[in-house]
Amino acid sequence: MNNQNFYHPKFIPTWMLIGLMKLGAKLPFGTQVFLGKLMGFLLHLFLIRFRKIAFINISQCFPNKAKPDVEYLVKQHFFALGIGIFEVANCFYLDNDALKKRYHINNSHILQNALDQNKNIILLVGHFTTMMLAGRMLLQHYKFADVYRPQNNTLFDTTMTQQFIRHGSVLIKAKDSRALIKTLKSGLPIWYAPDQDLGTKNATFAPFFDIPTATINATAKLANINNTVVIPLSFSRNNSGYELEFSPALTHYPSTDAIQNATLTNQILQTQILKAPEQYLWIHRRFKTRPKGSPGFY
Repeated sequence: MNNQNFYHPKFIPTWMLIGLMKLGAKLPFGTQVFLGKLMGFLLHLFLIRFRKIAFINISQCFPNKAKPDVEYLVKQHFFALGIGIFEVANCFYLDNDALKKRYHINNSHILQNALDQNKNIILLVGHFTTMMLAGRMLLQHYKFADVYRPQNNTLFDTTMTQQFIRHGSVLIKAKDSRALIKTLKSGLPIWYAPDQDLGTKNATFAPFFDIPTATINATAKLANINNTVVIPLSFSRNNSGYELEFSPALTHYPSTDAIQNATLTNQILQTQILKAPEQYLWIHRRFKTRPKGSPGFY
């Protein structure tokens, strides 16, 4: 943070945001949720483009929902996005003891058993509004490496990486495949979220909510490394706090069939989404890439 460029006037809004995050992290959980919903209401009102993307995604994934039900879920999602601002603040600045009172981890023996067996571990997660905070929660119990994409705002990116490192995470840039493989082979668990549309390169079209969806093959390729297991991890916010839950390690994975592998990872993600559908990141253009000849969604 000694880089003088960060004191350029263009970073004033970011410094203000960081200051507000530090203050916001001091608020009680209930107050954060209340204020987060208010912020979500404003986001829903003004972020028209993202509101349309969320509506399209939810309409496609839940075709049996009537329009008013889709619109309701879109509003709930924006409430989750608003609360997510406080969750990022908590991820960075909430005191360790205070954070421990807000969550519960189920089936932690699944991860512990894999660690005891010296397995290479991929923690299979999805992009939810609670994702960054869930990572901080897990760091209070286990050390792992987080695969991330640098933020366009260099000040915020520097702040984010410093805070994650301060809390014990090892950060690997998503495009640094060599570091990713090296870290996985070292025995340090990898926090890996493959549910992004990165185009057709190194991807397979597989069903996601019955929609042919470009799904990256990297999960299966990493799992092919000797002695590697894939353990799904879900996380969600409830009325009293947060719940993290490990599911049993995948068996007979990966297979030699790329579509079968991609379908399985999408099914796991789909199951996680249905636990708290409003908290999934619906504003991402998950279906940007379409099979040849298929009409676009956006």
